Amino acid sequence: MHDIRAIRENPAAFDAALSRRGDAPVSAAILALDTARRERITAAEAAQAEQNKASRSVGAARSGGDTAEFERLRALVGEKKSEVAAMRAEADALDAQLTDMLARIANLPAADVPDGADEADNVEVRRWGDQPHFDFGPVEHFEIAGVAASMDFETAAKISGARFVMLKGAVARIHRALAQFMIDRHVDENGLTEINSPVLVRDAAMYGTDKLPKFGEDSYQTTNGWWLVPTSEVPLTYSVADRVLEPDALPIRMTAHTLCFRSEAGSAGRDTSGMLRQHQFEKVEMVSIVHPDESDAEQQRMLGCAQGILEALGLPYRTVILCTGDMGFGARRTYDIEAWLPGQNAYREISSVSTTGDFQARRMNARFRGADGKPAFVHTLNGSGLAVGRCLIAVLENGQQADGSVALPAPLAPYLSGRLTLRADGTLA
Repeated sequence: MHDIRAIRENPAAFDAALSRRGDAPVSAAILALDTARRERITAAEAAQAEQNKASRSVGAARSGGDTAEFERLRALVGEKKSEVAAMRAEADALDAQLTDMLARIANLPAADVPDGADEADNVEVRRWGDQPHFDFGPVEHFEIAGVAASMDFETAAKISGARFVMLKGAVARIHRALAQFMIDRHVDENGLTEINSPVLVRDAAMYGTDKLPKFGEDSYQTTNGWWLVPTSEVPLTYSVADRVLEPDALPIRMTAHTLCFRSEAGSAGRDTSGMLRQHQFEKVEMVSIVHPDESDAEQQRMLGCAQGILEALGLPYRTVILCTGDMGFGARRTYDIEAWLPGQNAYREISSVSTTGDFQARRMNARFRGADGKPAFVHTLNGSGLAVGRCLIAVLENGQQADGSVALPAPLAPYLSGRLTLRADGTLA
């Protein structure tokens, strides 16, 4: 949500920032609604003052026996009461229109975000690890002999439809091991607090984390009104809604491993092979609630946490800063981490780490008590740490061997009873 006062003070700067995203100027329409709303509020206050004044005079007219004046004043009170009610109703309607308009406008990009139209204009800022060299033609994850029988898309489609998968046996265990490794590292080394959060949330939680009203079609809603979370960013971030936090409570750093659900309405036809883009998937999420002065440093810290998972697993990756045209609705700056997938001969996104500034905090009224004792909005950040299924893909493809087996990363040994080879027959050794 945007600060209406900032738009009033500098509408040209607001429109210029939006134009960097390729969005049309909207400040004139916003300010027209804002002006009309404030005019109704002022008129209602003036009418209320006249009503109060007339009400005080009614008794005097009655006690003085001035019947005509009494009737005039009583009629005036009724007239002003109706005027006040009508103008307040108009003000409320205009306020609702203004709020809805502001809620549909994307966050303003930070000054250091590169301008650009789409992902082709993203800027690489870091590259780590050497791409593996094979003496055979590497294949995609679902084509590896040791994986194929344990990654069952046909049965999943029979049960649920397209873009679902059933993992079996050793592959299911490796998937679980990756999630456990991520959570343990975030808690033990990165200082995050583990949360076991709900995956069903109310409208307010989706709205507060900028998933509604604009992107409802990308999520699933139950018949009784709950939403299935697209990511645990939603419950973790919304946990501080409508609160005024004491300064020493910040920063709040959380992590959760949950199922996530996305309809992928905006990506029909993309990545339909394998398990790269699914309607149901698992993710280890990171969320930070911080003092505004610390948000840029916190984003770099979170980025390091996510990169550290890939480095520990020995997975080559690159990090890019998204350009204005590729950045998500609620973000003011986003870094994507892309793992190397030999089967696709490409880097593919495995994590996004974003700062929203106070954009989400305004929507959900999340504040802290400043040094002057006055409440101010916190800053919120979120990042994948990591997408478990995509990490599984990267592990399988980078570790594939000529005989159809897969060499697994050493940090997974404690979670796999010390067995670090997925054999060609789909068993662990």
